[in-house]
Amino acid sequence: MAASPRSFVLRHTHLRPVEGLEEIKLHLADDVLPLWHAVQIETGNPDSALPYWAFAWAGGLAIGRYLSEHPEVVAGRRVFDLASGSGLCAIAAMRAGAAEATGADIDAFAVAAMEINARANGRRVTAVRRDVLDEEPPDADVVLAGDCWYEAGFAGRVLPWLQRARDRGIDVLVGDPGRRYLPTDELVELASYDVRTTTELEDLALKRGAVYALRSA
Repeated sequence: MAASPRSFVLRHTHLRPVEGLEEIKLHLADDVLPLWHAVQIETGNPDSALPYWAFAWAGGLAIGRYLSEHPEVVAGRRVFDLASGSGLCAIAAMRAGAAEATGADIDAFAVAAMEINARANGRRVTAVRRDVLDEEPPDADVVLAGDCWYEAGFAGRVLPWLQRARDRGIDVLVGDPGRRYLPTDELVELASYDVRTTTELEDLALKRGAVYALRSA
């Protein structure tokens, strides 16, 4: 990696308000394909993951809206944001009064983006880079899982991990616009919102994003 992840994120994104959550600003990209190509060049890896961290996705937007309307869900509590990407959900939790928030992602650029975005919003978010799905659920009060259901293999790992978290007494909130691998039979819808994503990878810019709780065991 020729440059630091932090400098790469700053070079390829612009700080702007998030539509529908204008109180939050994120470093976002305009187009995914040129950025993805830049990631491939930067890492020397043609199979680099898509730069999910550079866009606001429907599930995260829905969670952000839900926490702005229901701050009591996280107020004074320890929050863990799974597959955090830009850090949107963790930042929204801190704005809603969370005692602390941790965002986890396997992408070095995502970890850099989380730290940059948290600072831009005057919030403290602990960013960790590792695959937490190989571990036991964290020592937290609330787990947020936005946009985790786009790929079968990942979705198949996420659900049992979230269920273990629930069984330990951790509150779990899932945000998603209804992607193919969303385990709807295991979820209870709490709220839904019209949200505008910031990437053309979704089939529609304006989507209906929903927030769910896990069903009881």
